[in-house]
Amino acid sequence: MSIRYIFKQLLMPPGGLLLLLLLGWYLRRRAPRLSALCLLLGFGGLWVMSLPVTVEKGAQWLERHEQPLAEADWPALAQQAEVIVVLGAGQVPDDPAWGGVAQPAPMAIERMRYAARLARASKLPLLTSGGSPYGQPLSEAQMMADSLARDFGTPVRWQEPASRTTWENALFTAKLLREQGITRVVLVTQAWHMPRARWSFEQQGLQVIGAPSGFLGMPNGRPTGGWLPEGAAVWQSGQLLNEAIGLLAYPLAYGRP
Repeated sequence: MSIRYIFKQLLMPPGGLLLLLLLGWYLRRRAPRLSALCLLLGFGGLWVMSLPVTVEKGAQWLERHEQPLAEADWPALAQQAEVIVVLGAGQVPDDPAWGGVAQPAPMAIERMRYAARLARASKLPLLTSGGSPYGQPLSEAQMMADSLARDFGTPVRWQEPASRTTWENALFTAKLLREQGITRVVLVTQAWHMPRARWSFEQQGLQVIGAPSGFLGMPNGRPTGGWLPEGAAVWQSGQLLNEAIGLLAYPLAYGRP
C-alpha cells in the first residue's frame, strides 16, 4: 500500500504538476521549448486546480445524477432498505486533542452526522466500512463506530474493518451482509463519490438507495465568482479528479463481462 500511495501522490495533481515544473526547470537550457511547455502545463494546471469555480463545475459533472433525500422521506427508508452503510473517509492520526488517539477525518464526520440522522429517523441499523490503509492500529470502521456511539448517540451494529478502496468497501460489506440475509442498503458517502460507490455496491448484487451528502456542485458564493485561487480548492480539485479517473477506470478494472 505504501508503494501505491507514493506513486499515486507523484502522478496525481498536485504532485504530477510539481514534477512538470521541476522538469521544466531542468530542461531550461537543454530543450527550451519543451521546458516552456512543461512550465506552462505545470503552472496552468496548478492555477486551474486552485480556482473554486473549477471545483464547482467539476463537482456538478460528478453529481449530475445525485439527488438528496428529502427529510420527510427519511422514516420511509425502513420500508425500502435493511441497513445504512457509511463509508470511511480517512482519519486524523494521533490527535493530541483526543489523548493521541486517531479520529475520523472531517469528511468522515460529515458522513457520520448524516447517517446518524437517517438512522434515528428510520430506525435502521448502521454498518461502518473502512480499513486502515496506512497501518494505523484502529480501522476507520472502528473509529467511526466509536464516534457514532459516543458523539452522536447512535450505536453501530456491524463493522467492516478490512477494506482499503471503494471496491473493497463494496466487496467486503456485501459478503458481511449476505451472511445476515441483507440485500438492500442505504449508502452514505459524498455526493461526488456516490456514482462510483453505487456502481461498486450494485456490482456485488446489492440494491442501493443513495444518501449523498457534502455536495460541492453548488454556487461557490465567492465575491469574484470563484475565479481567484484558494488553497482549499487545490485539495478539492484533486479529490474530484481522482474520482473522475476512478469512475472511468472501475468498469475497466472490475466490470463483469
